[in-house]
Parts: sequence; C-alpha cells; structure tokens
Amino acid sequence: MRLIYFSIIIAGMLIFLAAPVKAQLSVGIGINISSQPTWGPTGYDNVQYYYLPDIDCYYYVPQHLFFFQSGGGWISSSNLPPQYAGYNLYGGYKVVINEDRPYMHDQDFRARYSSFKGRHDQPVIRDSHDSKYLAAKNPGAHNKGAKQEGRAKSTANRQANNSRKTQAGARTQANKPARASKPSQGGKQAQGSRQAQSKGEDKRK
Repeated sequence: MRLIYFSIIIAGMLIFLAAPVKAQLSVGIGINISSQPTWGPTGYDNVQYYYLPDIDCYYYVPQHLFFFQSGGGWISSSNLPPQYAGYNLYGGYKVVINEDRPYMHDQDFRARYSSFKGRHDQPVIRDSHDSKYLAAKNPGAHNKGAKQEGRAKSTANRQANNSRKTQAGARTQANKPARASKPSQGGKQAQGSRQAQSKGEDKRK
C-alpha cells in the first residue's frame, strides 16, 4: 500500500515540475515568416538568428541586424562589414539558431558548423513557390492592403457625415416658421382699385 502512495506522490511531483519546463520551452516560439529576408533558407516558421559560416557572422531576424567582430568585440549593423560587402547572401549557407545572443558562444558554433563553409545548395525564400512566403517576398503587400482599407473607411465616413449633415439641414428647414407671403402684383392692383372706388364714393356724398 505504501508503494502505491509513494508512486502517486512521485507522479504528482513529476507533473508539477514538468509544467514550468514546458512553459519555458514555449517562450519565444512564434511565427515570423514575414520578417525573414528573401535570402533566408526555406522551411522555418520562426527564426531568431542566422549563422553564416563563410564569414563567421550572425544575422538577427527580428531587427534585421548583422553581428560581427570588430576591434575585439561584437558590433551590430544593418549592413555586412566592409570586408564582406560583396558577399552573396543568396548563395552562402545559413544555419538557423533560435538562441539568445549566439555570437557570445561563437567558438562553439564556429566549430560545430565549420563543415557548412562553401556550400551553395540551400534553397532560399526568394526562389520558393510556397504561398506562406508571399509576405516575405513582398513585404509592401500587407501595407498596401491596409492603406486601401483605410482609404475605403475614410470615404465611407465622409459619406456618412455628409448624409447626416443633409438630414440635419432638412430637419432644420422643416422646423422653421413659415414666412408671411407677400401680396402678389395682382393683389396690390386690386387693393388700389378698392381704395380709389372708396374715395369716389366719398366725393359723391
């Protein structure tokens, strides 16, 4: 009986301890296909860093920055270092690394992936026909759609405002008191005729 209770307690502890581990593994996992450059390799829904073995350089996908050594330290730039300005990013091999600041362990990665130097057989996003890479190959498409939607909403709002103004003007016009109509020209002549007739009668008297 004690063995059963002991087994239940152990199982409960394992379940309790496993929950935080699972949560930690899920941290940072997401989809950032639209942020990946067109020279990036296909087959990855989420990428944090690329390691480029040919030039011992790292590329941080979320912020589009290269990390490379300079003056004994690591610096970041939106462009490749000057000595590799002519490097073909589409042709060189890229290793996906989903770790925080992998360049701080550069010696380990350099030794681990040195065999990928000089390889040019990796398919890239630019040449893929998979529909999920459309946003990466044409990053302005989403913005264009958003602008068109915004213009449509703006037009609809203007039309609604104009319609409300027209209705308000009609209500105001309907609530105004009616003005007394001026006597017509024929009415004036009839009135003058009656006044002349009345004067003639007075003279005869």
